[in-house]
Amino acid sequence: MYLVVFRNRKRAGIDQQAYAEQAEAMEVLARQQPGFLSFKSYTADDGEVVALSEWQDEASARGWGRVAEHRMAQADGRARWYAEYTLYACDDPHTRRFP
Repeated sequence: MYLVVFRNRKRAGIDQQAYAEQAEAMEVLARQQPGFLSFKSYTADDGEVVALSEWQDEASARGWGRVAEHRMAQADGRARWYAEYTLYACDDPHTRRFP
């Protein structure tokens, strides 16, 4: 499994509806990609968002990063939506489950 963690803060005054529509479209498209396993997003009280996506392997995650529509959304993110972001990625993370 390959884990991608995307932490971000939105710019003040963005068009929330336009952002939400694009984010929803990207989630739908990501779920159709080879190797996609899961996606969840959480918003902290201070406004920071943490999005987690799980992929079968690194090649699948990198393939998603090269999808044309996703590349356009990434450019929009830098130009329109995000004040800042950090992306973390790791192959085969140590995992513990209970129960």
